[in-house]
Amino acid sequence: MGDPQPSCSGQPKRHAGSMTGRAIILRASASLMLSAAVSCAGTTRPAPRDSSKTTPTAVPAMADRVSRIPAQAVKISPETDLHPPSVHSKEFEQPVPVPGPVNTAGAEDSPFITPDGNTLYFFFTPDVDLPVQQQIQDGVTGIYVTHKEDGEWSKPTRVVLQDPGKLAGDGCEFVQGDVMWFCSVREGFTGVHWFKAEYRNGLWQNWQLADFDPNYQVGEFHISADDSELFFGSDQPGGSGGLDIWVSEAMGGVWQQPTNISSVNTIDNEGWPALNPAGDELWFTRNNAVWRSRRAGDGWTRPELVVSPLAGEPSIDGEGNLYFVHHFYKDDSMIEADIYVAHRK
Repeated sequence: MGDPQPSCSGQPKRHAGSMTGRAIILRASASLMLSAAVSCAGTTRPAPRDSSKTTPTAVPAMADRVSRIPAQAVKISPETDLHPPSVHSKEFEQPVPVPGPVNTAGAEDSPFITPDGNTLYFFFTPDVDLPVQQQIQDGVTGIYVTHKEDGEWSKPTRVVLQDPGKLAGDGCEFVQGDVMWFCSVREGFTGVHWFKAEYRNGLWQNWQLADFDPNYQVGEFHISADDSELFFGSDQPGGSGGLDIWVSEAMGGVWQQPTNISSVNTIDNEGWPALNPAGDELWFTRNNAVWRSRRAGDGWTRPELVVSPLAGEPSIDGEGNLYFVHHFYKDDSMIEADIYVAHRK
């Protein structure tokens, strides 16, 4: 969750993580970055075809994601975890895996919880050892959603964001109301691009290109509830180190020149920002751990460490519960990843 990777000029920057010296390639953003590198031919402009806006006519039959997990895969539990995450704040209970059918022996990553705490989106790939190109073609790697029903999480289903029969590698999801932003490598485009889709009649549809100003080099992001601020990770010039947190304000529907949030950035890598629904807490990932800063007037306080180790990509619900991804490691190699939650006391 830190080592910045190069991207083709003009694309949103994707950043592969680094934990205990080994780059993580399963994460949605890293997977998309690497697959884009394969197809990058010096341009990031969409190919000349009318594929920037599409509406599905039906949901195609989906393969069962669990069936694609290798037979030899072993599910890691908190009891067998060699590096379990721990909370460093008295405001939270110790973290636990999200219960129910969400986590598997594959890799669940990049969680996004809605403010009401009843809908959870995440990225999934069944085999972290597969090359990225094979992940995109395995029929199950992508964005999933689960809903809390009578206090229990439902069986996750895949979020369809591409026409049947066409390839796409989707991830980095951010949801605001009935709009989803996501990054994608897909047929008809060169490199990684941002898209957004609308939720209508029980389907995510009308996906269309939604790139930001390429000079901003927007990575994973979070838009404030009032749509006035865009927080994102980027290694654009003018930062404190490698990857920094930046904020852009909306004026007339246009995102303005971003400002570096110097109070939270260091020479290390800070990224994957998330606001709590109230907008007065800024959460992010630094050094394979989850940190929090509080809004203070027009600025932000010095961050505090909340969860470590091997924790990142925080997402906060309206009750202040903290969702994040935890990666399981053994002998300096990643085995799998799960979505965890630390409940607010």
